[in-house]
Amino acid sequence: MNKITLLFQTKKNNILSIFFTAGYPTTDSTATILKSLEENGVDMVEIGIPYSDPLADGTTIQQSSSSAIKNGMTLDLLFTQLDELKGNIKIPLILMGYYNPVMQYGIEKFCNKAASVGISGVILPDLPIIEYTSKYQKYFEGSNLSIIYLITPQTPDERIRLIDSVSNGFIYAVSSSSTTGKSNDFDDSQIEYLKKINSLGLKNPIIVGFGIHNKTTLNTAWQYANGAIVGSAYINQLTKHNDIEVATHKLLMQLKEQI
Repeated sequence: MNKITLLFQTKKNNILSIFFTAGYPTTDSTATILKSLEENGVDMVEIGIPYSDPLADGTTIQQSSSSAIKNGMTLDLLFTQLDELKGNIKIPLILMGYYNPVMQYGIEKFCNKAASVGISGVILPDLPIIEYTSKYQKYFEGSNLSIIYLITPQTPDERIRLIDSVSNGFIYAVSSSSTTGKSNDFDDSQIEYLKKINSLGLKNPIIVGFGIHNKTTLNTAWQYANGAIVGSAYINQLTKHNDIEVATHKLLMQLKEQI
C-alpha cells in the first residue's frame, strides 16, 4: 500500500508535513534532514527539487533553491541519495517540483525512478490536469505514486472537484493567494475558505500549506483540515543553525509555543 494512503488510514488528523529543499544547506544534507525529521516525530516530508524559476515560492525557498543549484544538486544526485536511504526512512516522502525539469528528465523514467527509491507521492503544481490524465496518469499509477494538486482561495468549486477526482493522496490547500513564507496569522477570509473546502465533501484528505509558521497557524490548519505543511519556517531554521538537529528541534519548539 502507498505510504501516504496508509498514513491517512492510521492518523486522520493533526498531520505535520515538513518541506525542505534538496541540496540545502549543503549538497549532502538530505539524509541528515530526513533522519532528523523522522526521529522528531514528523509524519511526512516533502523534498523540494531545486529549480531556477520557482514562481510559487517566496524569497526564502527561492534562495534555498538557488543555493542548492550552486551546491551542485541535481535530480539524478537526489535520486542517488534517496536510493542510499531506501528502507531506512519509514515515513512517506513526496517530491515537489516544477513540470519542466521533470518533463525534460522524462515522465515515465521519473516515475519509475522515484518509486524505486522510496517516493510515495509527487507535487507538480504547474502540470496541467489534462496533460496528466491524457498522457501521464498511467505512469504515476503504474509506479504507485500519488499525484497531489494545489488549490487556492480563488480555485472554483468545479475545479476543486475535478482535482479531487484525479488526486489519490491528498489535496494541498494553499492558504492564500500569495507566495510561500508569509508570516501573518490566518484571517477570517482564509478560515472561511477552509470551511468551504470542508463543505464540499471531497474524497481526499486536505493538507494546508503556505504561512504555517507558529502554534496559532498550525492549530488553525489542524482545526479545519487533516494536516499542515511547514516549509519556509524550516528553511529559515536551517539557515540560522549549522546543526540540522538543532534546526529541527527549534522548528518544532516554534510550532508548539506561541511566539
